[in-house]
Amino acid sequence: MDRAKAIKAIEDLLDALGEDRTREGLKETPRRVADMFAELLSGEGATAEEELSKTFSVSGGDIVIEKDISFSSTCEHHLMPFFGRIAIAYIPDKKVVGLSKLARCVEVYSKRLQLQEQLTRQIAQAVMDYLAPKGVFVWCEAEHTCMTCRGVKKPGSKTISYVTMGNFPENRLQEVLALVK
Repeated sequence: MDRAKAIKAIEDLLDALGEDRTREGLKETPRRVADMFAELLSGEGATAEEELSKTFSVSGGDIVIEKDISFSSTCEHHLMPFFGRIAIAYIPDKKVVGLSKLARCVEVYSKRLQLQEQLTRQIAQAVMDYLAPKGVFVWCEAEHTCMTCRGVKKPGSKTISYVTMGNFPENRLQEVLALVK
């Protein structure tokens, strides 16, 4: 991120809104907003390869589920937050990953300008690419502030998206859906 350019853009936005950016409450706002976006978008260009490559050998192919992984992201349509929880289930193929690594995978892809459907797919694809399980299922439930604070203004409404990849048997998918809801 070009920090100076971001600060200038926020200054221009405040000017366009008719604000006096020299007043006490706004003096540091352009810098603070630039810092905020640098943090919120810190996953841009990153992958989960490093996190998901730290694996452990296992026998068997029982399903592993990590659920209720909280996340926040930034909607690329409105630059407003959306947040919620994600569940990742996979069927190992001789290796598993440390559970915290799945949460770190979520962090990588949520910390960028994002769409919920794209986020869900990126996480599933990363697990397939870097962990190589027999199958993966990623479920995401989120509240979008672009729907709750503006526009239609429906607080509490949730959007659910999910993706399956690889060989994830339908009968096992129903079990996982029941567990993650």
